[in-house]
Amino acid sequence: MPPSQSQTNSSFFQPPAFLMIGIPGLEAFHGWISIPFSSMYTVALTGNCLILLAIRRTPSLHQPMYYFLSMLALSDVGLTMSTLPTTLAVLWFDQRLIGFNACLVQMFFLHSISVVESSVLLAMAFDRFVAISNPLRYATVLTNSVIIRIGLAIVARATLFLFPLPFLLKRLNYCPSKTLLSHSFCFHADVMKCACADITVNILYGLFVVLSTVGVDSLLIVLSYTLILHTVMGLASPKERVRALNTCVSHILAVLVFYIPVIGVSMIHRFGRHLPHIVHALVAYVYLAVPPVLNPVIYSVKSKPIREAMLRVLRDKR
Repeated sequence: MPPSQSQTNSSFFQPPAFLMIGIPGLEAFHGWISIPFSSMYTVALTGNCLILLAIRRTPSLHQPMYYFLSMLALSDVGLTMSTLPTTLAVLWFDQRLIGFNACLVQMFFLHSISVVESSVLLAMAFDRFVAISNPLRYATVLTNSVIIRIGLAIVARATLFLFPLPFLLKRLNYCPSKTLLSHSFCFHADVMKCACADITVNILYGLFVVLSTVGVDSLLIVLSYTLILHTVMGLASPKERVRALNTCVSHILAVLVFYIPVIGVSMIHRFGRHLPHIVHALVAYVYLAVPPVLNPVIYSVKSKPIREAMLRVLRDKR
């Protein structure tokens, strides 16, 4: 083996583990901070599991709109479970180490489920468009087989786009002195910054994934609602217009709850490097914790069939 190649191999370094942090500057209060975090995780898991049970046990809810809501609830459960173990380990037990490979696995699921949630919100926008624009063909367009194919396509899309990310990070040479992450979980942008190598490919691929998934989804959602508004404005009766728009309120709120934090996280990571670390941490926690907490609240408040079905599930448990 040539000396130069031997030297290159011996200088290649991957950390055995990364060091996570909770809320920077508030380490002494992690015990107290864990109380609202634990409450949010409990509300998110309980609320979304209630929605899944309610839809499964109520035959009248076996409709396309509620099937898509089940997908949203399932992705919220996955998003919560992907960060819950490490976040609570840091806050409760000060267990801040996460293995290199475990970090990459968590990162893959975290970002994949985020793409799944974005895709589900797009599918729900399409559902509302078909229901309002062509109600007579709604049941024939969105059949059970079509919905299953949409669900499989959503999962396949997220997997294909995010699968290269761990391998692109695994090929990098890392700095022994840079193993501190900015959160209590693994973000792609966060792990990438720990490398002592050219990360241009990682940056470009990460940007490509964001633009071609969340970016495209958000544009198509806007297009769907533009067409929905055009259809609604064509209705003769103001009462019919209000009734049609009311069926979209829950979805619009869910879209805002998801995309506003996503935009915030993207802006902070790209343009907010001068901001305090606590701002980065709080924005990331809002992005990951708020949608799974608020989505069950939004749908239980705005959708009477869901609210009644959830109450029946709770009564049956007693």
